[in-house]
Amino acid sequence: MRELNPKEHPFVATPNRALVRLALPVLFSLVAEPLTGLADTAFVARMPGSEPVAALGIGTVAFSSIFWAFTFLGIGTQTEVAQALGRGDRGHAARVASLAAFMAGCIGVCLMAGSIPFLDLFAGLLGAKGDVVDYSRQYMFYRLLGAPAVLVCLTCFGALRGVQDMRTPLLVAVGINVLNILLDWLLVFGAGPVPPMGVAGAAIASTISQYAGAAWALAAVSTRLGLTRRVRGAGAAKLVRIGGDLFVRTGVLLVFLALCTRVANKAGADQGAAYQAIRQFFIFTAMFLDAFAITGQSLVGYFIGAGDLALARRVAGRVCLWSLGTGLALACAMLLGEATVAWLLVPPAAIGVFGPAWIVVSLMQPVGALSFATDGIHWGTGDFRYLRNAMVVASVLCGGIVWSFELVQPPHVLVAIWLVSALWTLLRAGFGLVRIWPGMGSAPLGRNAR
Repeated sequence: MRELNPKEHPFVATPNRALVRLALPVLFSLVAEPLTGLADTAFVARMPGSEPVAALGIGTVAFSSIFWAFTFLGIGTQTEVAQALGRGDRGHAARVASLAAFMAGCIGVCLMAGSIPFLDLFAGLLGAKGDVVDYSRQYMFYRLLGAPAVLVCLTCFGALRGVQDMRTPLLVAVGINVLNILLDWLLVFGAGPVPPMGVAGAAIASTISQYAGAAWALAAVSTRLGLTRRVRGAGAAKLVRIGGDLFVRTGVLLVFLALCTRVANKAGADQGAAYQAIRQFFIFTAMFLDAFAITGQSLVGYFIGAGDLALARRVAGRVCLWSLGTGLALACAMLLGEATVAWLLVPPAAIGVFGPAWIVVSLMQPVGALSFATDGIHWGTGDFRYLRNAMVVASVLCGGIVWSFELVQPPHVLVAIWLVSALWTLLRAGFGLVRIWPGMGSAPLGRNAR
């Protein structure tokens, strides 16, 4: 395959068209990925009482906390592959993808074995009590059995997006979710010889679907880049350094989100159930807003690898503008769709505490869009340490505020939690923007960059 000269890239002649053409498949694939959690929530919400949905919220937070710490496998792989292709070094890109996929499988097996003995501890730390602990344990156990598949799929998506193949991750994500919904219907409520499994059935459905998706994604990477056992020179040390920065960044992010979940669940099962519904949709919108960020990461990485900073800066500007517009549109849609979301995801007993918090989350979408956009731009430049430090500052400050809610509980605890989350998002967006314009510190895309 002939390597494309950076000056011949479609973005040079038609930047908006090229960006949207790449971003649309990413958008739909990212929207599809969290549908696993939304589908599980929708099915489990039809079970009696608020406890199963509250438990699902705790289980998904713990599951995310375990796996999000290793998102560097996908993020780092995407940046390294994109920059290698910008340099015209497809062989290095294949070695990076192969090494990252192997690391993902090994880490997944270790996580599966090492986390299962601590499920009750995880549930207790997140505020679970009584029946909620039992439901949470069931969900986390069966989801953890799919740990290797989740991480391998994450890594393969990064490799494919690094080569600007945005369509294949979409197809895989849709396939995973179609299979998950079918299995949810079968396993949660039972049919024929299959007994109803409730919360455990939702988790089993997700795990089976993830293994099918991982096999498909591996095959796609093998076709697009080639997988090899010869990974010497793939940059294992660099991936580990990237992993260290992103591990810390993700760790403080997850602590902040876990504190929010804990405070909501401590306030009662209804508040916990309403928070879970909003959180699931918050994740859904976050993935939606990340579409231009991930596209920008690949394009910025490609042009950085090619040594063309002017085009990389041009990508950054277009990504921020398109992301902001998307965030504004999403905020309007969420305000109009409040009743539908409440009907679909919120148990009747929790409706009263849902509405005011939903308005706050809707209004914070434009700022959230800029925070995701700048994350993607800085991932593309490899500026992982700066992103780590920005996240630490925002999460420590806002996490301390949320922690204080356990001592002095505000009258509307969910509204208070999401207002602090809005501040957290604003800080991240601000740090991201000043790193580009004018370019705070040794900014890779700043005015003094060479």
